[in-house]
Amino acid sequence: MDYTPREMMAIIAAREIEDGTIVFCGTGMSMLAAIAAKKITSPRSVIFFETGSIDACLEEIPLAVADPRVMYGASSFSSMLDAFAVMQNRITGRHVVGILGAGQVDKFGNLNTTCIGAYDRPRTRFPGSGGGSDVSSFVPKSVIFMQQQKRKFVKKLDYLTSPGYLDGPGSREKAGLPSGGPSMVITNMGTFRFDETSKEMYANSIYPGVEPAQILDAMEFEVDFSRARKENPPTVNELSVLREKCDPCRLILGR
Repeated sequence: MDYTPREMMAIIAAREIEDGTIVFCGTGMSMLAAIAAKKITSPRSVIFFETGSIDACLEEIPLAVADPRVMYGASSFSSMLDAFAVMQNRITGRHVVGILGAGQVDKFGNLNTTCIGAYDRPRTRFPGSGGGSDVSSFVPKSVIFMQQQKRKFVKKLDYLTSPGYLDGPGSREKAGLPSGGPSMVITNMGTFRFDETSKEMYANSIYPGVEPAQILDAMEFEVDFSRARKENPPTVNELSVLREKCDPCRLILGR
């Protein structure tokens, strides 16, 4: 079967979302992954957006969280304050997974979505946190989308926008954050998880046709490959639903 890296990434993320999960997502790939989970792997999952829409029909993929299509057929229209309160609620918050993207990630899953270079004189200015810092701080599980590039997998972030495991074991708790943190990093070459003891990133799976050396060449830091497996490619059904029902116009998947 022919499939693109973007299709692979969306399907891997959909597989990671358990049925019944409350999914907080932004725009682009994170939104596509959430919709794919709803339509393929987790029909009882509930998608909500920081703009206050909860459990919309999402018959067409919205272009942004403020797109009116995020409101169509929703179970509830609320406020941004209520949306963020869901993440911190002692009952509902335990079932939330966030889907994030970033400009940089380090070995502990910390993210930079603010700038490249000095904050007051940046070479590149990113959109900023949005809801990313709230998600990474308060939800028990998050999934991160990244392109596999050395300038993105860095030893030291130019700016810490959203906390992962900070400096390692126990550092989230020392900073006053609840337990939790990133679960998986999904790239166009493979996936990574985080060791339960060291909290450091390790290779979890490698896509068909990709070699470990290729992945290492696209990172500033070393990762352990001893637990890495070959990732299962998308099935015919997964690709069919993704292409025909999730993003038929290929607004996110591209041509």
